[in-house]
Amino acid sequence: MKRTWLLFSQAVTVLLAVYFVVATLKPDWLAGPQGGTTPTVALFQAPAERNAAPPPGSFRVAAQKASAAVVSINTSKTARRNPNSNDPWFRFFFGDQDNEPQIGLGSGVIVSPTGYILTNNHVIEGADEIEVILNDSRHGRARVIGSDPDSDLAVLKIELDKLPVIVLGNSDALQVGDPVLAIGNPFGVGQTVTSGIVSALGRNQLGINTFENFIQTDAAINPGNSGGALVDINGNLLGINTAIYSRSGGNMGIGFAIPVATAQQVLESIVKDGQVTRGWIGVEPSDLTPELAETFGVKSNDGVIITGVLQNGPAAGAGIRPGDVITSVAGKPVHNVSELLTSVAALKPGSPAAFAVQRQDRTLEISITPGVRPKPRRAPQ
Repeated sequence: MKRTWLLFSQAVTVLLAVYFVVATLKPDWLAGPQGGTTPTVALFQAPAERNAAPPPGSFRVAAQKASAAVVSINTSKTARRNPNSNDPWFRFFFGDQDNEPQIGLGSGVIVSPTGYILTNNHVIEGADEIEVILNDSRHGRARVIGSDPDSDLAVLKIELDKLPVIVLGNSDALQVGDPVLAIGNPFGVGQTVTSGIVSALGRNQLGINTFENFIQTDAAINPGNSGGALVDINGNLLGINTAIYSRSGGNMGIGFAIPVATAQQVLESIVKDGQVTRGWIGVEPSDLTPELAETFGVKSNDGVIITGVLQNGPAAGAGIRPGDVITSVAGKPVHNVSELLTSVAALKPGSPAAFAVQRQDRTLEISITPGVRPKPRRAPQ
């Protein structure tokens, strides 16, 4: 009896050991007749498709379309050596002067497959070396084709193949409230896209440029965004980001961009002639006020009053007099001095243009042939 019990217990032990081994190594051998196993719970869901359709309200397509043509610009400027830096007494009082090159950051927009880039003049002004870094990590040295301090624009050129090019939009069709994206390289952190709306149009008299007709936006623009792109929801270029209003140096919701219509004129002039040639008629204009209107006996309530006329200038030769009110230039209405300057500057020197003039109680149309706008004199240094 003992022997039988011993054999039974040994057999059960062996069977249990085999069961546990099979259950551990080959659990499917123990499956029921349906071939099913205990269902397992998925701990992680499968990742979504990378190219899935964007959610409603997303600006993904516009950002992807425009970002490829927006570049980062790194500049270096050799530090000026103090002429007294070798004087031991100078070094004793002021120490060794730091002569390391100055580094600058900015952005730009590729506007031509041949390598032309639009950016701000203040981004590259005085730079000895300019390096352009594309969004696909390619980089190369750029040379300055020309610059226009009056509009704070400059044109660069790089020699690289298969360049992405941004599509030029229509800044003249913009309205306050339209959504826009600002793309650039703020603070050197890398390309960044921010969104906002058009807050105002035709901003001027800000003291930033000679010719001001800014698009104002609340899309975040910070140092390093200068020269970058302001685009619409289709990814088309509307302006070149150029300045911010800030008390701290960072974004406060007020940024300014140069309209692409202006940038395109500057680009074409620089590429064709190496410089920007603007029209000029030789007058001293002022915004029309009730006091000036009463002083000169003007009946008009709108336009720009001429308070001075340069002797032997184009306007004087055409018959413009102090007290005349210019209401339109080449068929385009003008309401303030900034609009008059911009409209006259856009005229082609040597080609007559029609000016609508209110002279006291009479309306006249005077043809003026503009000359070339003189370059501003630099202050002595």
